[in-house]
Amino acid sequence: MKIAFVGKGGSGKTTLSSLFIRHLAANEAHVVAVDADINQHLGAALGLDENEAAALPAMGAQLPLIKDYLRGTNPRISSAATMIKTTPPGEGSRLLRIREDNPVYDACARTVRLDDGEIRLMATGPFTETDLGVACYHSKVGAVELCLNHLVDGQDEYVVVDMTAGSDSFASGMFTRFDMTFLVAEPTRKGVSVYRQYKDYARDFGVALKVVGNKVQGEEDLDFLRSEVGDDLLVGIGQSDWVRTMEKGRPAPFELLEADNRMALQALQNAAEDSYELRDWERYTRQMVHFHLKNAESWGNEKTGADLAAQVDPAFVLHEHLSEPSAAQPA
Repeated sequence: MKIAFVGKGGSGKTTLSSLFIRHLAANEAHVVAVDADINQHLGAALGLDENEAAALPAMGAQLPLIKDYLRGTNPRISSAATMIKTTPPGEGSRLLRIREDNPVYDACARTVRLDDGEIRLMATGPFTETDLGVACYHSKVGAVELCLNHLVDGQDEYVVVDMTAGSDSFASGMFTRFDMTFLVAEPTRKGVSVYRQYKDYARDFGVALKVVGNKVQGEEDLDFLRSEVGDDLLVGIGQSDWVRTMEKGRPAPFELLEADNRMALQALQNAAEDSYELRDWERYTRQMVHFHLKNAESWGNEKTGADLAAQVDPAFVLHEHLSEPSAAQPA
């Protein structure tokens, strides 16, 4: 499943996504974690020290390699240079799979060993000095969107993406790439303000959205969240001594995380697993094409000098069965 964590800055979405990743690893799931926030903190939340986190390769810097690999032998794409962040796969495209080894993972992913297993971690990369004043951060997350467009995953496989803060996640079509979106909200008026923006967008595109209350101190906090978000409230996460210790750089074994918070993380996994039954690959592909055509018309055709609408393969539907090795297209 593809899972997104979103929320306003300071809501704790990176902390919650890291706890969920640890929980999945402890349950022996196969996990690719992606830090898609320009303020890169997911690596540190997963236990990397400052030097290790800084050494993570930037996906944005590997965009030419990513495009060249994913293009494969797709005859509708004249060159890797004409691919943009929304380019959809078609006949001949290479697809990414959670458990495989491939040049994209070699260049962009690093293995992180946790208490109860290991995961692959990828990161968009932070702004550099050459980006300041000239680059939009949306261009940085374009590599993530392109990879998600070409990724197929199964029931016991997870891609967990820590998204950009606030409602900026809706500045591209990437918000439709997920089976489940967890919106992390503190039990305050400001904490739930982003929810209303997300809810409107999510409703328009059939995005599954659940609210995870963070820093919940009791039933009064849960009652407040219920009054604001209704049935979209999934669970509350309480204050955590384990998290405070982790944030000081001295994490205890994950098995010592408070029992109530472990149960809350299991509720997140249960919701993600329930979303698997609702997968609609035709809608997923249709939305992918929708945003590609919008981007092509608004800026992509002019930038590349090509008719990017011609990249759409009308007979192609991304589907889980394409994750089987026998369905792989070019090697």
